[in-house]
Amino acid sequence: MKQYLSLVQEVLDNGIVKTDRTGTGTISMFGEQRKYDLRDGFPMVTSKKVRFDAILRELLWFLKGSTNINDELAEYTPIWNAWAAEDGELGPIYGYQWRNWEKFEYDEETKTYKKGHIDQIKQVIDMIKNNPDSRRIIVNAWNVADIDKMALPPCHAFFQFNVMGDRLDLQLYQRSADIALGVPYNIASYATLLMMVAKECNLTPGIFVHTLGDAHVYSNHIEGLKEQLSRPTHDLPELHIADKPFWDLKFEDFELKNYEHEKYIKFPIAV
Repeated sequence: MKQYLSLVQEVLDNGIVKTDRTGTGTISMFGEQRKYDLRDGFPMVTSKKVRFDAILRELLWFLKGSTNINDELAEYTPIWNAWAAEDGELGPIYGYQWRNWEKFEYDEETKTYKKGHIDQIKQVIDMIKNNPDSRRIIVNAWNVADIDKMALPPCHAFFQFNVMGDRLDLQLYQRSADIALGVPYNIASYATLLMMVAKECNLTPGIFVHTLGDAHVYSNHIEGLKEQLSRPTHDLPELHIADKPFWDLKFEDFELKNYEHEKYIKFPIAV
């Protein structure tokens, strides 16, 4: 994972000290990009332990359209606990926007507008299969009308698939990137999604392009990242996915093999 480690080093070396919403303080850069070729192995950080089980649980939770941590998430991982309401609700965050983006259509008969929904994930899979040269194979989580209803506005806001012959690539635009805690999860999550969609569409998973807006290191993460940079790295693991249709895949259908890593580093979360 030299790409990720180079990002860490670049921000530590060249970042600008900034204040932030949480009051923690950051070192920040803007407009970074890294590329991960999945044909070289599954892009999991190896210089510290990263919980793939938590990453996968969250991704599958998003793909269900879920917005409540009590819906098969909180019992496995505390990723969203800090932002959830007492009843576990987070508002119309990622899963809702991915699967249930609201639209209104005018009904000529009743002369009223009726609310419907767009399933963006189903839509992009259909486009990859039936119109692979399209430049509009996009999923958007940044719904301006819903931002104030969300417990946390989308950090990974917008992603686009692109078919290159028999290869499927995916580019993510992430407006805000917590390099120590969030980015290793984001890389592995979107790499998994790329593999899932490629399998469904009979394509080879290719390159995950990670484009970052504000790429930042929180001030209380600096020492942990310096320790991580001093550690050895290991060969990338492999992710195996069961031969099932996209919508039938469950947690048990994924197996991360040969994941060798250094020990876990605890980074405090900024809320």
